[in-house]
Amino acid sequence: MGPPIEPACQAGRSVPDGGRRMPRILIVTGEASGDLHGANLAREILSLDPSAQLVGIGGNGMKAAGVALIPGVPQLDLVGLIGLSAVRALVQRIRAIRRVLRSEPWDLVVLIDNPALNLHFARVARAAKQKVLYYIAPQIWAWRPRRIKWIQRRVNHVVVILPFEQEIYRRAGVPCTYVGHPLLDAVAPRYDRPALRRRFGLDPEAPVVGLLPGSRVAEVELLMPVLLKAAADFLARYPKTQFILAQAPSIKDALIREQLHGSPVPVVLVRDQASEVMAASDILWIASGTATLQAAVVGTPMVLLYKTTLPTYVVARCLIKVKWIGLVNLIAGSSVVPELIQGDATAERLIAQTERLLNDRRAYDDMKDNLQQVRLTLGEPGASRRAAQVVLDECRV
Repeated sequence: MGPPIEPACQAGRSVPDGGRRMPRILIVTGEASGDLHGANLAREILSLDPSAQLVGIGGNGMKAAGVALIPGVPQLDLVGLIGLSAVRALVQRIRAIRRVLRSEPWDLVVLIDNPALNLHFARVARAAKQKVLYYIAPQIWAWRPRRIKWIQRRVNHVVVILPFEQEIYRRAGVPCTYVGHPLLDAVAPRYDRPALRRRFGLDPEAPVVGLLPGSRVAEVELLMPVLLKAAADFLARYPKTQFILAQAPSIKDALIREQLHGSPVPVVLVRDQASEVMAASDILWIASGTATLQAAVVGTPMVLLYKTTLPTYVVARCLIKVKWIGLVNLIAGSSVVPELIQGDATAERLIAQTERLLNDRRAYDDMKDNLQQVRLTLGEPGASRRAAQVVLDECRV
């Protein structure tokens, strides 16, 4: 049996408020990024309608935003799942959420990202006659396009954050709203690079390379040796180079210390300030993922790396249907950012691409211009508020 569902779940039950029915909404997230998007969404919902009753599965961000988290049911994250006990805990959480979906009346169930689990919860919710909205929808354009059939049957409304996604869902007959990318709300319009370098103890005049090895343990373990080897070789050629590492909040200090142990490269460590690290850097060595789009919004040129286990890579190559893996390149429709994938993700190739950009001012400026175009393509700030309005509108239909 899973953990009990306690009275916090009942706290969201709609009650009369001057004759107006208060919307009762369940928000389900997965990994850390889902908690961030869920928190931003929740704040905007409550800003638009303070009477809304928000219950959810998430982390500290959602809790701080005013969501009543279901006791005993932490976030559901498949990444890094290891061992029988971890699998057993995940199964218990899934069973608990299924009970909530089946036994509690909701005006709307909001699923955020995490398709590996949320498409299952969409099926359970629809079978229980719940209305389902999917925010930050599955990337069916990149892999497993047949999932669109699942979404057609299980989801009432899809809210997308990339401009080309809306037409895909509309062609499939799925009600869809494009709201823009929430990153535009999380990244400042501009940064003071000299001030940031002073804050981080960096020489404002010497070149800075930003290291962003990812937000998942497996990514960090696979990419950090490549990044540190490249850093050591690059430092030998360019002794004035400085290195700064953006440590994701999901990565423990012990793992970073383990990776840096024995490295001859002095690295400035900065936790949970990725945008600031990006803005302080001249160039980024960055793991494939949403961080590359964040870097594009900040405007710092980069070289993208992707590396995984060989079996995972073989399976991924069979499933992925797009020309690039980097979101920047996918949105631009061209090779704006160099992609070093699997066997090409080596220190030698990373240094070669870095030298090309730093020694060729025209290539460097061209990438900055292209990144600016990508930022413009993402729409205007306010994505979370627009998504919140769609949520509330769905509750009233």
